[in-house]
Parts: sequence; structure tokens; C-alpha cells
Amino acid sequence: MRRANRRAALRAWLQAAELDALLVTDLVNIRYLAGFTGSNAALLIDAESDDASRFCTDFRYQIQSETEVPDLPRVIDRPCDVALLRDAAGRVGFESHVVTVEALTGLEQAGPAELVRAPGLVEQLRAVKDPGEIDSLRHACAIADTAFAELVDAGGIRPGRTEYEVALDLDHRMRMLGAEPSFTTILAAGANSAIPHHSPTPVELRVGDLVKADFGATVDGYHSDMTRTVVLGQPADWQRDLHGLVLRAQRAGREACTVGNPAAEVDRAAREIVAAAGHGEHFGHGLGHGIGLVIHEDPFLAASSPAIMEADMCVTVEPGVYLPGRGGVRIEDSGVVRPDGYEILTLTTKELLTL
Repeated sequence: MRRANRRAALRAWLQAAELDALLVTDLVNIRYLAGFTGSNAALLIDAESDDASRFCTDFRYQIQSETEVPDLPRVIDRPCDVALLRDAAGRVGFESHVVTVEALTGLEQAGPAELVRAPGLVEQLRAVKDPGEIDSLRHACAIADTAFAELVDAGGIRPGRTEYEVALDLDHRMRMLGAEPSFTTILAAGANSAIPHHSPTPVELRVGDLVKADFGATVDGYHSDMTRTVVLGQPADWQRDLHGLVLRAQRAGREACTVGNPAAEVDRAAREIVAAAGHGEHFGHGLGHGIGLVIHEDPFLAASSPAIMEADMCVTVEPGVYLPGRGGVRIEDSGVVRPDGYEILTLTTKELLTL
């Protein structure tokens, strides 16, 4: 029923755009609309009804698709997109943001339909989550919280261990709790913590290091995302001040995540605090991004973003300040935009932990 409701919402958009159908070829969007989790498929959503819509995959997924896509007419053929266009007519939108020039040539020759660029329609639907999606995200966040707590309680972040060992330990704990990591875990110690997307290395953690952990868990295909920065031993004044600054900026960003507020204004609320402290040049990425079936998806919280915050959008808020050669701090939560404010889903303390 959830997927049927999503397709019904999409049909209203197709009718408004005067499209007779939409050819969906992005596998994430196909999963969202039809429930299919295989590696090869296409979906033709008719603007009038599910009865005239069709799902296509190849022989390998015939049995799987019977279970995952029981509520749409199915075609077993390949190439899937061409097969669905052979009998299509009228104005058919296609996902021009994912279709290559070479693939488009084949689609144009597939049948009589007039192909119309229609980028990002499904992604706009995905930006606002339904209760089931939020439950999956909440579960994913809870697993990430638990895994990190277990790692800290076991002394897993300590001098002498390597970045690589700590990252593997954290990933293993998420897997033991029933989830896959959402992405390659970022574990950065000392000067490496000033590299926003540092990949773990054999570098050993040392007393006095800032240690930044950016990680998440995946449940039912939905990705959580969280960053915490700790210090090994007693923090230096500059480390405590830097962490406090980022924490204030993160709080301002969360408080600005209100229904109706432009995403650019949310970004500005946090960025102004960092800039006022003289570190504007050391915060060079956007404030956050949507989370869901993809770890980075609409809406994006950045100065250039056209998005407006809506209820039940799920976004991260993650300011960071990075001092090259010294260290950096990022604090990130995953949460939901609610009518009464930003509901935090990642519940691990944001206070500076000294380990």
C-alpha cells in the first residue's frame, strides 16, 4: 500500500507536467516505487493507473520479482528500458539526470513515444518520508548509537590502536547488531581529523589526539549518519574551544530546521556562528543533506540549495571546523523536520568525551 500511494502521488505530478508516463531507470527510485532490490530493472509508470503501468526485469530475477513486485504487471526481457518503450505512446518522461547520451539514443529508437526530460521527480517525492521510512531510519540510528557506545565502553578508542582497527571494530559492532555500515566509516585521528573525508589508515592513535568518527548503519535499505569527535586524554584549550564552537553551530543549525525555512537559511544559521569566530574559511562544506535509501539525497542544506524545509524531511546537521596540520571537529546528527522543530534520531551525547 505504501508503494501504491507513492505511485499515486507521482501520477499527480505526471498529469500536472502533461506526461502520459514516466520511464524510471534509477534502481533506487525503482525500489522506492515498486519494492524491487535486484540489479537490473526498469519501470514505466502510467499517468492514469497502475493497471497500465509495467515493471520489467530479466530472467535472473523472475522469481524474486514475483515476491517483491506482486502488484504491477511484469515483463521479463532485456534491455528492460527498451522493452518497456516498445509499446509506449504519447509523451513519456525519462530520468535525464541518470540516462547517458548513448543510452538515450537507444531509447529514442525503441518505439513511437515522444521522450521528454523529467529529472528528479521521484527524488522530490523521496525527500519527504512516510512513517515506515522514519521508523527504519530511527532503527538505523539506534544501532549506530549502540555500536558506538559499545566501542567506547570497551576501550576501543585508545592510544596504540590504528585508525583502521578502530573503524573495523565499529563496523563489526554494527554488523553484529544486524545492520550493514551505511558507507565507508571515517575514522581520523590527530592532524588527520582536519581532513573532512579522511579514509582510515594504519596511523596509530596517540594521547592528545582529536579523534573524529563519521559512520552510520543501514536498516531496510535506509541509511543513518552520525559524527562525533572525542579527545584522548585531557583536551588542550584550543581543542575544547573548537569543539564548543562547532557544538554551538550545530545547535543553531538544528534550531533553524523548521517547516517553511529555506535550506539556505538553515545553512546560514550555523555558518554565521563559525564565521563570527574567525573560522569561516575552515568550514568549507554544506551543513547537511537528506538521508534515506541513499546516504546523500535531497534536500541538501547549503547556501546554493533551492529546497524549503517540509515536515518529515530527514536531514543531517553537521558543521565542522578543520585546522590543517592540527586537527578538526565535526558534530553530526540525523533527524526529522517536525512541525514543532527538529527531532534528533542519533542520541549519542554531543559533549566532548575524554577517553
